[in-house]
Amino acid sequence: MFNQQLITNIMNKSELIDAIAADAGVTKAAAKLALESFLGNVSGTLKKGGRVSLVGFGSWSVSKRAARDGRNPQTGKTIKIAAKNVVKFKAGADLDGAVN
Repeated sequence: MFNQQLITNIMNKSELIDAIAADAGVTKAAAKLALESFLGNVSGTLKKGGRVSLVGFGSWSVSKRAARDGRNPQTGKTIKIAAKNVVKFKAGADLDGAVN
């Protein structure tokens, strides 16, 4: 069964922009630019194979996932799953402590 409380506790991008604007005392346009800059820089660094670390909050890194065999759940046939890069996030101590 789906937990209804999880659905109501989701913050989307526009709500995050509103919260950043209110907390920082800046316009929503400035908060949007700041958020988009942050996301773009994190994506760009990860795309280059780098790592982004915010002490206390967490770190993002890229890991290589090897090619493997999988199974089609509808037919049961074996399929090939291609190798790919995946983004990993490891929560820092402060973030981990805040949610526990």
